[in-house]
Amino acid sequence: MGFGVRGARTAFLCLWRLFVLLCGFSTTHSQTTGDGKSLYFWETGPWGRCMGSECGPGGSQSRAVWCAHVEGWTTLHTNCLQSTRPANQQSCFRVCDWHKDLYDWRRGPWNQCVPISLRTGTGRTGICLQGEEGIQNREVNCALKADGSPADDAICEYFEPKPRQEQACLIPCPQNCVVTEFTPWTTCSKTCGLGLQNRIRSVVAPPLFGGLPCPNLTEFQTCAPRACESRETAFNLRVGGWSECKMPSPSPTSQPESSVAPARPVRQARRRKGKERKANRDPEMHELIKNKRNRNRLNRQEGDLWKIEVGYQSRQVVCVHRNGSTVSISQCPHWSLPETYQSCLMPKECVISEWGKWSPCSRTCSDPSIPQGTRSRSRQVLRLPAGGGAQCPQLEESQTCEPRGDGVQPCATYAWRTTEWRECRVEALLSQQDRRRGNQTGLCGGGVQNREVYCIQANAELLNYINNNKDKQEGQSLNGLTPSVPPLLSITFEISASQPVDNRLCAGPSPSNTQLCHIPCPVECELSPWGAWGPCTFENCDERVVKKGFKFRRRKITNYPTGGESNCPHLVEAIPCDDPSCFTWQLLKLEECIPDDDMDCGEGTQNPQVRCVNSEGKEVERELCAEAVYPAPAPCVVPCPKDCALSLWTAWSTCSQTCSSKTAEGKQMRTRAILAYNAGEGGSSCPNTTALQEVRNCNEHPCIVYHWQTGPWGQCAEDTTTSNLNVSSSADKSTCALGMQTRKVICMKVNVGQVPPKKCPEAPRPESVRPCLLPCKKDCIVTPFSEWTECPTSCEAAANEQKSKQTRYRVVIQMPANGGQECPDVHYEEKDCETPSVCLVYRWKTHKWRKCLLVAWSIRKDSKGAQENCGAGVQTRAISCRQLDGTMADFVQCLKFANSMPAVSQPCQLPCRDDCQLTNWSKFSPCTSDCVGVRTRKRALVGKSKKKDKCKNSQMYPLSETQYCPCDKYNAQPVGNWSDCILPEGRLESALGMKVQGDVKECGQGYRYQAMVCYDQENRLVETSRCNSHGYIEEACIVPCPSDCKLSEWSNWSRCSKSCGSGVKVRSKWLREKPYNGGRPCPKLDHLNQMYEVVPCVSDCSQYIWVAEPWSVWKVSNVDLKENCGEGVQTRRVRCMFNTVDGPTDAMEDYLCDPEEMPLGTRESRLPCPEDCVLSDWSPWTPCDLPCSGRGDRERTAFALRLPKEGEDCPVSMQTEPCLLNRNCFHYSYNITDWSTCQLSANAVCGIGVKTRMLDCVRSDGKSVDLKFCKELGLEKKWLMNASCTVECPINCQLSDWSAWSDCSQTCGLEGKMWRRRTVVQASQGDGRPCPSQMEQWKPCPVRPCYKWQYGPWSECRVEEVVCGVGLRFRTLSCFVSDGSSDGRSSIVDEELCAGLEQAVDGDKNIVLEETCTLPCPGDCYLMEWSDWSSCQSVCVKGQRLDFSPVQVRSRAVFAQEPENIAQCPDQEWQSRPCTNGECYEYRWMGDSVLIWCERSDGINVTGGCPSALPPGSDPSCDPPCDKPESFCSEDGLCTCEEGYTEVLTAEGQLEQCTPIPVLEIPTAGDKKSDVKTSRAINPTLPTTIQPGRVGRTWYLQPFGPDGKLKTWVYGVAAGVFVLLVFIVSMIYLACKKPKKPQRRQNNNRLKPLTLAYDGDADM
Repeated sequence: MGFGVRGARTAFLCLWRLFVLLCGFSTTHSQTTGDGKSLYFWETGPWGRCMGSECGPGGSQSRAVWCAHVEGWTTLHTNCLQSTRPANQQSCFRVCDWHKDLYDWRRGPWNQCVPISLRTGTGRTGICLQGEEGIQNREVNCALKADGSPADDAICEYFEPKPRQEQACLIPCPQNCVVTEFTPWTTCSKTCGLGLQNRIRSVVAPPLFGGLPCPNLTEFQTCAPRACESRETAFNLRVGGWSECKMPSPSPTSQPESSVAPARPVRQARRRKGKERKANRDPEMHELIKNKRNRNRLNRQEGDLWKIEVGYQSRQVVCVHRNGSTVSISQCPHWSLPETYQSCLMPKECVISEWGKWSPCSRTCSDPSIPQGTRSRSRQVLRLPAGGGAQCPQLEESQTCEPRGDGVQPCATYAWRTTEWRECRVEALLSQQDRRRGNQTGLCGGGVQNREVYCIQANAELLNYINNNKDKQEGQSLNGLTPSVPPLLSITFEISASQPVDNRLCAGPSPSNTQLCHIPCPVECELSPWGAWGPCTFENCDERVVKKGFKFRRRKITNYPTGGESNCPHLVEAIPCDDPSCFTWQLLKLEECIPDDDMDCGEGTQNPQVRCVNSEGKEVERELCAEAVYPAPAPCVVPCPKDCALSLWTAWSTCSQTCSSKTAEGKQMRTRAILAYNAGEGGSSCPNTTALQEVRNCNEHPCIVYHWQTGPWGQCAEDTTTSNLNVSSSADKSTCALGMQTRKVICMKVNVGQVPPKKCPEAPRPESVRPCLLPCKKDCIVTPFSEWTECPTSCEAAANEQKSKQTRYRVVIQMPANGGQECPDVHYEEKDCETPSVCLVYRWKTHKWRKCLLVAWSIRKDSKGAQENCGAGVQTRAISCRQLDGTMADFVQCLKFANSMPAVSQPCQLPCRDDCQLTNWSKFSPCTSDCVGVRTRKRALVGKSKKKDKCKNSQMYPLSETQYCPCDKYNAQPVGNWSDCILPEGRLESALGMKVQGDVKECGQGYRYQAMVCYDQENRLVETSRCNSHGYIEEACIVPCPSDCKLSEWSNWSRCSKSCGSGVKVRSKWLREKPYNGGRPCPKLDHLNQMYEVVPCVSDCSQYIWVAEPWSVWKVSNVDLKENCGEGVQTRRVRCMFNTVDGPTDAMEDYLCDPEEMPLGTRESRLPCPEDCVLSDWSPWTPCDLPCSGRGDRERTAFALRLPKEGEDCPVSMQTEPCLLNRNCFHYSYNITDWSTCQLSANAVCGIGVKTRMLDCVRSDGKSVDLKFCKELGLEKKWLMNASCTVECPINCQLSDWSAWSDCSQTCGLEGKMWRRRTVVQASQGDGRPCPSQMEQWKPCPVRPCYKWQYGPWSECRVEEVVCGVGLRFRTLSCFVSDGSSDGRSSIVDEELCAGLEQAVDGDKNIVLEETCTLPCPGDCYLMEWSDWSSCQSVCVKGQRLDFSPVQVRSRAVFAQEPENIAQCPDQEWQSRPCTNGECYEYRWMGDSVLIWCERSDGINVTGGCPSALPPGSDPSCDPPCDKPESFCSEDGLCTCEEGYTEVLTAEGQLEQCTPIPVLEIPTAGDKKSDVKTSRAINPTLPTTIQPGRVGRTWYLQPFGPDGKLKTWVYGVAAGVFVLLVFIVSMIYLACKKPKKPQRRQNNNRLKPLTLAYDGDADM
């Protein structure tokens, strides 16, 4: 069985392996079988970075290539077809950084916007309300900048990502053509019979984006006023238009010889023959004839410049029927035929020459930083245009240029230069409150200094050198010499001031002309207190010649002053004395008292301990004191047990006087006290009270004190005693010679005055002579004078009444100092301009008209008047160019500078035999006075016209004209607003040459102006001089001066807040006056309008000390009269006194002294009895060992003053106590205070100051102690105690001068303004006065009338002598005046007022005063005149303009007269043109159910603008439209369902459907697709008040029925609510009802009335 299982397993494995093998075999074969497609393919990775050794196309890049299965896994390369293997390496373009300048992206234009629906294939929606989204593309490729050739995009992508090639766009909805409403019907085209009425409309918006075309602009309807009684005129003459002008063909036989004029050469030959016959004429006649011939020559347009030829024009005259058909001319017998020919000028175009050579470049130097120059060229007019030919093109052109050639000089360069800074001045920064300073000489600290800034030509020396060298080279070349060395590399310039030029030549910002500066404040000398008087010593211990000696006392300089030690008072005082010595013995102390004869008590001696010191108090060798008196031992007493015991003497007090005089002697005192009384017998008794005190004389020297006093050092003068070696060489100008300074030194006796020098010791005598450095001389350096300013041209000078002047100036670069050469007095010069030459003004001069030329007789021989040689013709005249003085000028000059050229031809009329001939109008007769009477002008009939009746018709041919005399009454009145208040102008400069805001020159009384306007009697604007006005009303005004904040002076410093250690001291100032009118603001003040300054201070802990007087006598409490000992009390007075170097002086308040250090004023102890041991006072405690660890002890001792009797011992004479931290053992450390505010000198306003901080020695318990405790420990002081600081200077705002008044903003009119401006030169800093808000001022310009040429209206179309056809209409060119405002009315005035203006209308120089027109014949259907251009309209969506050009449109409607001719009507026309500033219009339906119309947002009714997708009467504002069944658009723009339906909304809030309401439904929580709301629409026609958020909706349960009555359930609900209210009221009443109180307690428990009192608490 086991074999069977094992065999089965083996068989299964064999079968499995066979199956796998077969599968693999079949799989291998399946690569090439089946559908023929391989299961393996090649895949490639991205190309790597382009690598290569050189930039450009020589690089190479590689990529990965592998074989992959269709399922995505990678396999061996052998499985893929090797022949299709992609390349893994290719050549590439290696990009380097410099390729950025060669290649760039080339962006093509955006193509047309394509709808997204067409690209996605979804199709367009049926309704378009706002537009359709689209996409537009463009081509973007990398290209070479030089020639635009394409390149690989990878090159440009290396520097910049590829710009987008696709963007979204919006395609507006199709816009239909929009037309206006129809006009009212016209009158009937016929007065009888069947006619037509027309009404028309015009186009206001063209069709865009595929919108509907424009509808018919005309509607017709027939009309028949009445039946015609007679036959209508059916035929009319129609005149055609004139043909082009052409020359008549030559036909010598067609004209009579009498009318042929001989040629000009023939006529001239005849004249020459006549001259020969009349050669005997006198010379005067010959000259007259010559002048006449010159005038005739000027009257002829001969030569190629004019070449005027007279031709002719013809036209057709036909007879037409009312139906428009042409019939024979014989059908119109009742019309006289008009002229069919007329003379004309042959059109000749302007002929010009070729361009001339370019002029030299306007820039003759080379500098790439300045703009290029220009050069121009011109061409000449060879023939002027005539007969409407093409006008002359531009005769001059210019282009930019650069100078070329090897010899081009560098351009002049300009640079700013400055003078040296002037003296630093502090008074410019003082505020108004500082004007109380009487002496401003000592001011120091921050200030302001200024300098002048001017422009120079930086390379003037170089250009002069080049020009001079060029001249030399040219001179040498003329002499045959050549320069030896090109000297450009060896240029040496002499250092000198450059000539100033116009500041406008310097580009860039100018350097600042003001800056802050600092004047060092003088440091005051600070001295230490006087030291003690020294011993009497020789003046000079080395030379003891004189036996006289001196006692000296000295003081030291603690703060050295500015200028050195010489600015301090004397430091040494001397007192003469006797017996001087240079070395003395100094007593240190007396040793213990040793009784005599080796006794235990009794009298004894105390040996002195001494040292040898010199006169300065320094210890020296003891041998030097050999000659001095050694101090003797002092007697003393050691009391025996029965003796009186006295204390030791106290130290001698300070001397009461510093010197002795007759009235005052110095005294010192010392005391001692009784410590124990003596025994009754056998002991020495105690001394009396006077013996307990000793007094001795001190400071016995007389009060005669001498000292040396010095005067100030004199000026440094040249020392003539020294050799010339000290004189500086001229090569080194910065060093100067040595000189000498002297001062006066005198001997002074205190309180007396000057005494002989012998009285003072010679050793401390100050020096009276010292060497010094002579200050260098500085000469004044001045620039050369600038060039004279240019004089104005004569044209400008004629406009100015004042005579022009030329000015020049120079600048002081360096002011003189130390005796240098002074500056010249004249820095500014001016002179009158010379009379300039006359301006070249060119004008046209017209010559007389030549004779009237008719059409050739061969052409007009069959027309009317041909035999009379009369009719319409043309005549010409000559025109010449003249200068102002009448001399001839080139024709081109007038074309460039004169007004438009006058006409050279005009139509003329040769009267026929039957025509009426009249003279020209005469001038108007003069008026006797203005506005009174009339004036007339006349003309008369000429020749046979006097006898013709038709010529006597005064209506057709009036012979006189009358008009009222003109009125010259003028009315002046003000116009416009008042100007700013303007101060009088003048050359005003402040002390520093700058305008300071609030300066006197910037405020005060000024004037404001209002323009005056002058009108004539017809209310036309005229020159203000007609009203005897200079153009202004002037009124005084005030520019308020700013007032600064005014504070009081600083108060005195308060006392230091601590008497020991560091504290603070305070001073304050308070507000005196607030600023106004832009004055300097106040610093930050507190609520009391005060400001404070707090600085740290330090108080010497030893300046206030406790001084204790001696103890009083013991007061024994239990008196033992026999023993006189026992318990007792001693008292003493303790005072706080001010300590000086001479000892305590004045008593002070106790709080100034340290209370912890206050000695005891009372002590209780036991008075020793006789024979008891008497101890001395305890010595001070020994110091504790630091640091305080709590383990050490301190001790104090006493010694026996009196030993006890035998058998008894003295009490303990040593006490110890443990050293405890902060009780009797302390650590010490330095404490640094904060920095003080920046402290300035007393004479400084601002600038550099000093800030300080204090060093404090602080005990470990926090108490400040004397610095000696920290110094004794040798603690490190690593802090800087003083530092420099800066107080910001209160710089007032500094303004530039007002600029010159600008040109008027308008050349004429009422609204012209002139402006002037100023700029901020220095902005305000700190508490400086701020800049004013008014940086510009305006005033009105004088009112000038605005004259302009303006067309009059076109006349009606005139066709001569016939009813219809091509005719002419005319208009006039008149001079109009207006006030220049946009809505101002224009009035016609005399053309003389516009004589100075070029004839142009709205900039168009082509004046057209006549044009052809067509007068329709009766029955014609024709196009009417163009309508006015519509308002400019933009393409907008939701009120936003799209990127389409705005357009405006006009149209021509058809007008018909005969019903049968309607089919022959032409097509209506409309035109559009681009415009600017288009408006966005909206169109909406208006009206009700009866009358509906479309209205544009500007209020006009139109057709075609409103959307047709929405039903008329509905609001088209719902987006998307309400197209669901049973829905409509509410008044609020929401899609709402009809009544009885509810809205089903999508998740986005859009209406999905309207469903009927069966019941009140509440949506389930799981229904997330829609939100079902039970609501219905309100009747949109009813006015309702809708809450926010409930727009257009209400509850479904309505209380009113269809009949308007309340429903039954409403009554039931009302009854239930009433019952519920009654129940609630009843329960409230029962709950609030009070229980009835017992009667017996009612009187005893009366409540007191509660009184509420308001205690001021806000919570009440």
